[in-house]
Amino acid sequence: MTSTTSRTRARSGFACTECGWTTAKWVGRCGECQAWGTVVEAAAPSGPRTTASSPGARVARPIGQIDVEAARARPTGVGELDRVLGGGLVPGAVVLLAGEPGVGKSTLLLDVAGRLGRAEGARVLYVTGEESAGQVRLRAERIGAVAPGLLLAAETDLGAVLGQVAATEPTVLVVDSVQTIASTAVDGSPGGVSQVREVAAALIQVAKERGIPALLVGHVTKDGAVAGPRTLEHLVDVVCQVDGDRHTRLRLLRASKNRFGPTDEVGCFDLTDTGIVELADPSGLFVSHGAHQVPGTCVTVTLEGRRPLATEIQALVVPSQLSNPRRTTSGVDSSRLAMVLAVAQRRAALPLGDRDVYVSTVGGARVTEPGSDLAVALAVASAATDQRLGTDLVALGEVGLAGEIRTVLGLGRRLAEAARLGFRRAVVPSGTSASESVPDGLELLEAAHLAEAVALATAARSVPSPERPLAASGH
Repeated sequence: MTSTTSRTRARSGFACTECGWTTAKWVGRCGECQAWGTVVEAAAPSGPRTTASSPGARVARPIGQIDVEAARARPTGVGELDRVLGGGLVPGAVVLLAGEPGVGKSTLLLDVAGRLGRAEGARVLYVTGEESAGQVRLRAERIGAVAPGLLLAAETDLGAVLGQVAATEPTVLVVDSVQTIASTAVDGSPGGVSQVREVAAALIQVAKERGIPALLVGHVTKDGAVAGPRTLEHLVDVVCQVDGDRHTRLRLLRASKNRFGPTDEVGCFDLTDTGIVELADPSGLFVSHGAHQVPGTCVTVTLEGRRPLATEIQALVVPSQLSNPRRTTSGVDSSRLAMVLAVAQRRAALPLGDRDVYVSTVGGARVTEPGSDLAVALAVASAATDQRLGTDLVALGEVGLAGEIRTVLGLGRRLAEAARLGFRRAVVPSGTSASESVPDGLELLEAAHLAEAVALATAARSVPSPERPLAASGH
């Protein structure tokens, strides 16, 4: 009996419930995804192997004869969501929308469901497992998502959800959330690995069979990853992440996986008391609109995916009363700032060793890319020397340890956005005019070294230019 059990265990092996990694012996930590306690004994294969069957009506055809009209994306009515999805929802596609609690996932999908439910003949089934139908109705009234084609169902049983799909025959399915639905045929509590895998597989199957797009809401773990097994992200067609600081209203929608479109697009939304509103031009959120500019401010243009966003960086330099001066940041990477300050002190002779330095962004923007190094350095230099920079000045470039100014990715798109927003001067790396097309009305101040960039920026002061169109953007 013992030998038979050993042979069976050796034949079945062990597998990780998160990523599917297999091993012959049990281990406490997965060797692939490094997760603890996820390696369990895999079931031994039983019965004969699968044999060939008749393909029926689905015989392979030449690729030129395949109908593509049924696979084209349909717009959702929300332009920023369509931008991220690659044009809209594809019939039969399964979209997983993940994000932290309170970031606006349910509000966004309810707004989308309301827009789709206003179309003639549309039947959008919204299944909620976290709230009652009455609570969803109240939120729909608050954000203006009440539509004749929007159907609500409060279910937590997978069989009941599939029954609702069969009874209503919806054109779009929304499930909020996949972690709250459970199947009676699988052991485990709702949200567990086995339950999430079973629920997702059943919903994906019904979406593919009926050709209806399905939108699933997913929770995230403490480190920001999608909760549940890692295979969940492989099963669905699109994985979107909603990011945003709870202290600001801006919400960014990114796609980490998209079988039907790009993964470098970003959608911008504004979370208000009346719902979530798309922002087609969010640059005005990150730039102050004061009539008088003070020393210590500099504007840069960052790239969120392929979208350029103008962001203002503010710096304050004051004498320190401590043996170790403070280096405080908000919205800027602290390690990146420490490097820029060291280069500015050593290569540009800025007196920063005995001073506290505070650097922040406007509007809650987060700047982490190297292309903002030059703007940070110029803002700190302006604050340290108490010299204002031009109100029509923008800075683009990466600062090296030797003080050199390097070019950045997508410089042409950044310059075009700066010119569109009314900036007339741009401090850029040397050689930019020879490699990039310069927009009309924008003067390039090329610098090869940080000290040269500081001299050009402080000498480029001008009288305040006419009101830039930034004040009209964003809201």
